[in-house]
Amino acid sequence: MRSTKATKRFLAASLILATALPLYAFPPHRKHEARDQILALESQWRTAQVSDDTAAMEKLLAPDYLGIMWNGDVLTKTQQIDRMRTRQLVLTSYEATDVNVKIKGSVAIVTSLAHVQASSDNHPIDGDYRYTRVYQHLPGGTWQITNFEITRVHSMQDHRPAPPPPAAN
Repeated sequence: MRSTKATKRFLAASLILATALPLYAFPPHRKHEARDQILALESQWRTAQVSDDTAAMEKLLAPDYLGIMWNGDVLTKTQQIDRMRTRQLVLTSYEATDVNVKIKGSVAIVTSLAHVQASSDNHPIDGDYRYTRVYQHLPGGTWQITNFEITRVHSMQDHRPAPPPPAAN
């Protein structure tokens, strides 16, 4: 009798899960559409960041957003938007290349190389950065950014040993 109840519960749970999955997972033929949506959101993010559009950023960032900055600081959505509002973080130029979008179920992971001209707390932070941005597809059909991490890319010159001193004659 117990195994019959357990079987019924398992089947009921499987049925619920099977009907819920299509809400969150993209079938292969829709992944292209999802990728296009993410690329459009990436463009919106860049525009909002450069133009200090905090209203757009409010919509793009999920309530539980966490961003890890180039210096190791961790920012919540509120902190990120406050830094924009108070101009502690100012992006004047942002060019993304090598953009890759990976869709896994209800999650999209974007990696890219960005050339940035910016300042943080009035200190220039111009340079090249690699970043990862994670989007979540919500049941209502929208995407929001849940996580972000950025790392400074040092040129190969930064890692080369200093040349030896000239030989004495």
